[in-house]
Order: sequence, then C-alpha cells, then structure tokens
Amino acid sequence: MGLPGHRRTSSDKRKRTAHFGLKEINSQYCPKCKKAILPHRVCAFCGTYKGKQVINVEKRDLRSKRAAKKKR
Repeated sequence: MGLPGHRRTSSDKRKRTAHFGLKEINSQYCPKCKKAILPHRVCAFCGTYKGKQVINVEKRDLRSKRAAKKKR
C-alpha cells in the first residue's frame, strides 16, 4: 500500500486548486426586448433567435397556466 511522500502544505493546496475559481458568465442582450440572455440561445422572454421568431411565447404561457391549474 502506498504512503504519502510528504505533508501537503496549505500553499500547495492553494496552487493546486487555483483553477477551480468561478468564471464570469458572458451574457448578451436580446436585440428585440433588451433582456440579458446567454449567447447562441433563444430569448426566453420574446422567443426570438437571430432576429427570427422561433418560439410562440403566448402559446407557451397558456400551457404553463393550464399545468398550474391541474396541479391544484
């Protein structure tokens, strides 16, 4: 069975985990509604992507309201 070669100092631990820090999220703004969105994704508020309507937001809202009524 292997044994540890030497004690791991606190500076060694910090050097090893230095790259585990959180990275900043790159967010962009939707050109239509000006809400913050992640790049290369459909805007959840207005349903557009690259200037084209992709998702019918009104239809999606109706479905969520129906689902909420069924849960009650």
